[in-house]
Amino acid sequence: MSVDDFNPVKRVPRIAWRGGEAAPGERAIPEETAIALTYNRVTHAVMMATPADLEDFGVGFSLSEGIVSRAGDIHDIEIAPSDDGIDVRMWLADERADSFTARRRYLAGPTGCGLCGVDSLAEAMRPPREVVSDFRVSAEALAAAIRALPAGQRLNRQTRAVHAAAYWEPGRGIVALREDVGRHNALDKLAGALARDGIRAGSGAVLLTSRVSVELIQKAAMLGTPVVAAVSAPTALAVRFAERARITLAAVVRDDGFEIFTNGDRIIQESTEHVA
Repeated sequence: MSVDDFNPVKRVPRIAWRGGEAAPGERAIPEETAIALTYNRVTHAVMMATPADLEDFGVGFSLSEGIVSRAGDIHDIEIAPSDDGIDVRMWLADERADSFTARRRYLAGPTGCGLCGVDSLAEAMRPPREVVSDFRVSAEALAAAIRALPAGQRLNRQTRAVHAAAYWEPGRGIVALREDVGRHNALDKLAGALARDGIRAGSGAVLLTSRVSVELIQKAAMLGTPVVAAVSAPTALAVRFAERARITLAAVVRDDGFEIFTNGDRIIQESTEHVA
């Protein structure tokens, strides 16, 4: 099989029952594929994900898990499809390979799994990296940035069933956006895309189409992102971790505004700032 055989969107037959009547037809739905993340020929994780932007996924997952500290620690990536899924094969630099071997664990992650396979409570609750940034943004600009998300969600326009994670900067607009059936996967793909392009995320905001759980805050802290804005609500633990990480967390974004949960000093309530 080839990568082209794993289309991220499939059309399937269905019967729609609406208004008391049944009508046959088709619906576009997202694909869900087993993705193996392999380092130096050793499988570390198998995640269920959308088969798109897999190089970004591999790099972003590696950064989020602390397997590498920068994209350059991975000196080669190969995408190898099979009948059962897709193997994202990565080769690490020697010093990173030694470190990986010492800490390796196996894990299997269902769709949306964020802390799958973590083998201790202490690791699951590891303190987030503190984000140091003087970035500030107007409330109007941040709200407009969230409103701009749907235009870049190509897969979601077709399926209405995938999450998106985007990075936005004032004056530049949405710099990068990635989609996946799993919200954690979408953020890992975004992290990988930014790292591969050499883009630092310290002068803007990460935008999410999902609720905010603690793993997403941990990943945002790894990115060094000062502001996270999401369309749905956060968990209480996510709020506590965002406070500790000095991340400004805005959520429950609606057409008429949003709610600020932590570190609101970065949100300027009156500004003439223009959104690209």
